[in-house]
Amino acid sequence: MFSLSKMPSPASVLSAYTTLTASAVLIRTLVSEVQNMTNQLIPKNLQDKILSKVGIFMGNYSSQMTLIIEENNGLIPNEIFEASKFYLSTIVNPSLQRVKISKAEKEKKFSVNISKDEKLIDTFEGVELIWELKIVESQKTNSDDGYLSIEKVEQIWYELSFLKSDMEMVLKIYLPFILERSKAIKEENKAIKLSPLGSYGWQSVNLDHPSTFDTLAMDPQLKQEVMDDLERFVRRRDYYRRVGKVWKRGYLLYGPPGTGKSSLIAAMANYLKFDIYDMELTSLHANSDFRTMLASTKNRSIIVIEDIDCTIELQNRDDGSHNYKDSESQVTLSGLLNFIDGLWSCCGDERIIVFTTNFKERLDPALIRPGRMDMHIHMSYCTPSGFKILASNYLGIKNHWKFGEIEELITEVNVTPAEIAEELMKSDHADIALDELSSFLNKKKEDCKSKIVVENEADKKGDEMNKEQTDAKDMRKRKGNSRRGGRSRRKIF
Repeated sequence: MFSLSKMPSPASVLSAYTTLTASAVLIRTLVSEVQNMTNQLIPKNLQDKILSKVGIFMGNYSSQMTLIIEENNGLIPNEIFEASKFYLSTIVNPSLQRVKISKAEKEKKFSVNISKDEKLIDTFEGVELIWELKIVESQKTNSDDGYLSIEKVEQIWYELSFLKSDMEMVLKIYLPFILERSKAIKEENKAIKLSPLGSYGWQSVNLDHPSTFDTLAMDPQLKQEVMDDLERFVRRRDYYRRVGKVWKRGYLLYGPPGTGKSSLIAAMANYLKFDIYDMELTSLHANSDFRTMLASTKNRSIIVIEDIDCTIELQNRDDGSHNYKDSESQVTLSGLLNFIDGLWSCCGDERIIVFTTNFKERLDPALIRPGRMDMHIHMSYCTPSGFKILASNYLGIKNHWKFGEIEELITEVNVTPAEIAEELMKSDHADIALDELSSFLNKKKEDCKSKIVVENEADKKGDEMNKEQTDAKDMRKRKGNSRRGGRSRRKIF
């Protein structure tokens, strides 16, 4: 039973409370002094690392934060997961015991990444971050038409661990950096696609065209102007928005056949890593098809209409009759103009539109004005500088004793880069190939002279015939006047 005699006296209770309070003050003072000494002797980052290690060892995870980055967000792919995958492939190091390696058929480099349950430590702005790939396999039973089937299902995610004190830096700086870095990596490894527009049933293919600005047989100054214009265009997103223009640019490539217009388009795509959409106007039936096709294209792409002057007969926008008897197509020039810079042209960014033609003078001025076709590029006959590029490409030579003769002939005749390339391909030996080219150019020169002689003779004969016809006409006129004058005299006398 409880006895009052056993209760401590008030004096003893007060004494015990005083002792406990003093002990607490002493302990708090000691802890404060230790913390001050620690802060003076050990940097804050090192303190956090030591505490995190001690916490993990003792089973206390309170100082650590772990982000779970799953492969999918429901049915939608997780952008951060894909970005992390690309980024981690660039920081794989020998400290790992196992890595995954792969290579697609047309890729030039191997792809490496961390494997299941491997930990990869990344240091960013002095902060240590630990990545780990997690994969859990499970089985899913499906019942289809009364038959049971077992499907293997994988759940994949990354775990990113760091100190709680670094969470703001991770969310505001580190993860956005990973997104931007992965975007750059994908652009570097991007397979450029060539897609038809208007030809239904055809699928995209990889553009494996080897043309580059280094291999183009263009005038060096013009080539540099095109490259500078492209670079200026892709870095001006904010500029276009500020001045109120859609972020697009138009290029008109014109010149004789065989001067490299298609090769220039491929070089532009390879230079910018832009996909190409080849628009076939003959497959269009109405102006509304332009909107459908434009909406199906992606950003960072080149829309090409080759030989625009002879693909279809565009109805004049000023012609109100709209006579479509001779064609099923109801595509008009007005529809094409609206496609280039109308309201629908703003559904997408960073687009390039390219027209090619052999005859610039045949095009409606409204189609090629600035704002639609901003830069006009004349693809001319081959020049001496273009020939040297072709000789380097096809024969692997920078100089030869035949160059002077050939360059002089090139200035005297109109010859396309395609014609010169064909002659250079006839032999792997430079001497033989250049001899063949020299003979070809001399023959072309003689043919030009003969043609000029024939044309001069034809002009001379034409002049003589015109003179004879004029003389005969004058003779008939004089005879007629003479007869009329005789009849007049008979009437008088």
